[in-house]
Amino acid sequence: MAQRVTVELEDDLDGGPVDETLRFGLGGAEYEIDLSKKNASRFRRQIAPYIEHARKAGRGQRRRPVRTASSPENSGDIRAWAKDHGIPVSERGRIPASVVQQYQAATTGT
Repeated sequence: MAQRVTVELEDDLDGGPVDETLRFGLGGAEYEIDLSKKNASRFRRQIAPYIEHARKAGRGQRRRPVRTASSPENSGDIRAWAKDHGIPVSERGRIPASVVQQYQAATTGT
């Protein structure tokens, strides 16, 4: 048996038919609102004075964790180096920053 599902959007302000979905951001959060042409126009008129005086912000790059010397690719090397130098470090888990700094200083000359 086949089913057909229909999704009908309603204007988020007055429950009428939707003509467009507006996206906007404020305070670091992004929002979407479904509006009729009339309500979308009203929204744009009300926000226009603020946009006139605002500066456009580029889309910020998503922050990705920076790979450090203790990333999985290097943690084995750091643990081996620490063991060879009598520095206690666990076989698993996070390597203390002080051990990473000592390893970096010893292997990169910084």
